[in-house]
Amino acid sequence: MAGANSVGSRPSWLGWTWTFALAAVTLAALLFGFILVLDPYGARVRTGQPARPLMDLNQRYMYPQIVRSGVFDSAVFGTSTLRLLDPAILSEGLSARFANLGMNAATPWEQTQLASLFARQVAAPKFVIWGIDQTWCDADATGEARRLTPRPFPPWLYDDDAWNDWPKQLNVTTLEIALRLAAHRLGLQPQRLRGDGYEVFTPPEGTYDLARARFHLYRGYDGRPPDLAPQSPPAEVSAGERAGWRFPALSWLETTLAAFPAATRRLIVLPPVHAGALPREGSAAWQRFQACKAEIAAIATRQSAVVADYAHSSTLTREDSNYWDPAHYRLPIARRIEAEVIALGRREQVPADPALTVVGSFR
Repeated sequence: MAGANSVGSRPSWLGWTWTFALAAVTLAALLFGFILVLDPYGARVRTGQPARPLMDLNQRYMYPQIVRSGVFDSAVFGTSTLRLLDPAILSEGLSARFANLGMNAATPWEQTQLASLFARQVAAPKFVIWGIDQTWCDADATGEARRLTPRPFPPWLYDDDAWNDWPKQLNVTTLEIALRLAAHRLGLQPQRLRGDGYEVFTPPEGTYDLARARFHLYRGYDGRPPDLAPQSPPAEVSAGERAGWRFPALSWLETTLAAFPAATRRLIVLPPVHAGALPREGSAAWQRFQACKAEIAAIATRQSAVVADYAHSSTLTREDSNYWDPAHYRLPIARRIEAEVIALGRREQVPADPALTVVGSFR
């Protein structure tokens, strides 16, 4: 009897299995079709086609389609230290079409992937503004462990092979972004980032609280203001130690800058982080940073680029009220940097100010 029941139940189990498999395949096909139609990452976007509304805060997935659209002939690269530069203001001031493609906490490797894509996809780039943080000076910046962050990075969106994009997108995250895009199309949800990549990611200026800002500025110093006075006497650094200083990521910077046409104006910006986030003047770390800056200046000379250096102790970087935290300045500072960048891009003289050191010249 038991054997008969087992044999008799086999067709029903087999039928259930096939039904389940067919349902799963059908559901997967429907979901993939939904993603394919919405195309939330703009995998189908090519020159002359507008990018999709930007519905994900992970700029690593959103920005490649901005580049491929061909709408923009100029770009800002870097990390969040340049994200407050408004591309609309830069576009008006420099008679160009800017996108701000700064990515939160982007590593040098991630930045070069995006800048390289821009160099390949844009026929005649007018301006490249590239924010270079201290991470570019790290001795291990090119190591495999330093190429990515905990934020996912999709290398398949940065290559020139369109066929490998689609299999990577059948996942829950892409489905979520596609649903957000559908909600936006129906007028139910605003886009997360402006079409040129810009976002004011800092809190509203009206809510600024200096005491809270100082909490963030001093947190790494046990709640006390850091000593910003130059170290005296300066640290002794041997010739052998200096000779061993290496800045390997800077070769990526030069290679990528060299990929742009000769007519492209290249501007390297060393952003104005709070003085407490910079090496103390006179220290061995400060001397190493100066050596890195010297190499950046040498690259600028070879690439006919201009360096706008704000990354040193000055009234701009020492003033606590200019900052939300050690890395992020306030909107009025962004407006100042925009004005000075525009003047430099126009080959105009900027007002003399110790807060800004300018090195190099355009072709």
